[in-house]
Amino acid sequence: MELKAFWKGRRVLVTGHTGFKGTWLTLWLERLGAEVCGIALDPDQAPSLYALAGPWVGRRHHRADICDAQQLARRVEAFAPEIVFHLAAQPLVRRSYRLPAETYAANVTGTINLLDAALAAGSVKTVLVVTTDKVYAETGTGVPYREGDTLGGKDPYSNSKACVELLCRSYRASFMDGAGIGLATARSGNVIGGGDWSEDRLVPDMVRAFCAGEAVSLRYPDATRPWQHVLEPLSGYLTFAQALHERGGTHPDTLNFGPDPNNVATVSQLAEELARIWDAGHGWRRAEGAHPPEAAQLTLDSTLAATTIGWRPRLDLRRTVDWTCAWYKAWRAGADMRAFTLGQISEYEGLLA
Repeated sequence: MELKAFWKGRRVLVTGHTGFKGTWLTLWLERLGAEVCGIALDPDQAPSLYALAGPWVGRRHHRADICDAQQLARRVEAFAPEIVFHLAAQPLVRRSYRLPAETYAANVTGTINLLDAALAAGSVKTVLVVTTDKVYAETGTGVPYREGDTLGGKDPYSNSKACVELLCRSYRASFMDGAGIGLATARSGNVIGGGDWSEDRLVPDMVRAFCAGEAVSLRYPDATRPWQHVLEPLSGYLTFAQALHERGGTHPDTLNFGPDPNNVATVSQLAEELARIWDAGHGWRRAEGAHPPEAAQLTLDSTLAATTIGWRPRLDLRRTVDWTCAWYKAWRAGADMRAFTLGQISEYEGLLA
C-alpha cells in the first residue's frame, strides 16, 4: 500500500509514544504528514530515544497515565483522533515477575480505559492494539504460531497480553462493531533497533557492556527468538491500520508480524553477530544463578499478513544487526540522532517500493 498518500493529514493518537517502538512510530507518522497526538508517561530510561529524537516543539505530546481513565478520556476527546495506535504498556517479562499487579493494571486496565475513551470520543474509526508474540500457549514443538492458535502465557507479562487479546475480542463484539469502529490486534516480538535502552533486553545490555569494555551476561543463551528490526513490525502496523480504516469489516481481527524465517537465531548467535559487527572482543558469558523462566522457542507464521494486506519483512538478520549497530555507533559518536533515525526510516521506505 502507498503509505504517504493515506497518512497525510490523518489525526492519529499514539499511546506509549515515549517508548522505544512508540518513538519510532511517532517519527514515521510525522514524516508521512500525519497530525500526531501522543499520550504516555515520561521515559523511564536515560538516555531515551524520545529525548534523543527531539525537539518535539509544538507537538501534541501529553504526560498521562492510561490507568487514569478520566484524564485519558479528556485527552482523547480533546484531540478527536480518527485512528489510534495503542502501544502503552508494561512490556518487560522480568519486571512483570517483580510487579505483577502493575503489569496487569497497565496492560489490561489501561487497554479497557483506552477502548472506553475511543468509544466515548465519537471521532475514532480505527483502533490497533499492539500485543506480543508471547500471547500464545507454549507448545515446545518449534512450529511457528498462527493467529488461530491457543492463547496462553505463563509469566505475568505474557499472560496479561493474552488477556488483552481476549478483552479486544469482547469489546469488538460487544461495543466496537455496533459503533462502527474497527478494532484489531497486532502481534510481534523480539524487536531490536537503535534507541532501545530498556532493562533486561539483549541489545541494550550488550551496548552497555561494550561501552564499559565488559562481556555481556546471557540468562538463556540457547533460547531461540525471531529477531526483527523495529521498522518491520511498524510497517505492518501502519499497513494494517490503513487496511482496517479502508476496508471496514473485511479485515482480520489479528495479524502476526514476524521476521523472515531465516532471521530466527539463538540468543548467543545474535550476541556473537552483534559483537562481531561492533568489533568488541569481550563476547558473552552465561549468567550465574537462577532466573525466571522464559519460553525456549518463539517463532511466528506471518502468512496471513502477506495474503490479506500484502505485508512482508524486508530485512534479513545481517542487515537487521547492521542497522542496529550503526545506530548505536552513531549515538556514541555524538551524531544528531533525530536526523539519523529519520534517515533509517527513509532508507527503509525505499525497500517498500
